[in-house]
Amino acid sequence: MVILKSLEPLEKSLGIQFRDQNLLRQALTHSSYVNEMRSRGKEIPDNERLEFLGDAVLELSVSEFLYRNFTQMSEGEMTKLRAAIVCESTLVSLAESLRFGDYILLGKGEEMTGGRARPSVLADAFEAFIGALYLDQGYEAVVSVLARLIFPRVLNGEFFQLNDFKSRLQEEIQRRNLGTLRYTIVEERGPAHHREFVSEVFLGHRLMGVGQGRSKKEAEQHAAAQALEKLAKENRIIATETGDGTT
Repeated sequence: MVILKSLEPLEKSLGIQFRDQNLLRQALTHSSYVNEMRSRGKEIPDNERLEFLGDAVLELSVSEFLYRNFTQMSEGEMTKLRAAIVCESTLVSLAESLRFGDYILLGKGEEMTGGRARPSVLADAFEAFIGALYLDQGYEAVVSVLARLIFPRVLNGEFFQLNDFKSRLQEEIQRRNLGTLRYTIVEERGPAHHREFVSEVFLGHRLMGVGQGRSKKEAEQHAAAQALEKLAKENRIIATETGDGTT
């Protein structure tokens, strides 16, 4: 007989309490456990449908967050950053920090082969949890949880390694031998708990880009992104004028 572990410690770590405990339990139920129960004549739902829903809700909430907080990012840049945020490794790290592995229901075979620590199992469980929370308490509850778990990490620049505009700009400047870059923080505004910085990047004495962000690093990244766009546009104009552009 399987003794179900209380989910109360998990809820406390999440700072929420599910109205329908069955939804949270389902989010943590792997298909291998369902198959095992079915062989005993018991029909229970696994977390795959909740995972499907949670994936969509997670992408929407992260997309809205990026849209509202990174106003200078292009659609392509936001797409890349969102992919870095919702990738499997990020979801696994969140599930591990919340000890999801302690609560997932697995079949014996999956348990014996290390399924409790398997990245795909943990990532799927986190997405299913998001889907369950959405059904139980709505979109705002999901946003509230993500605002504690992941949005501060985004604002601190943790996921910018895949969108390292400063490095890309430096490489482009060096490749074309255009001169020396210089970043300057020109403004700090807002209260201490909601600080905003404004950065300018110069190529020699020429202003190439202006960026805003919740940290100096983020502001500089946005300034570099704007500078890259300017360089690309100038390069297209030169190519057209010299007849190298395509029509």
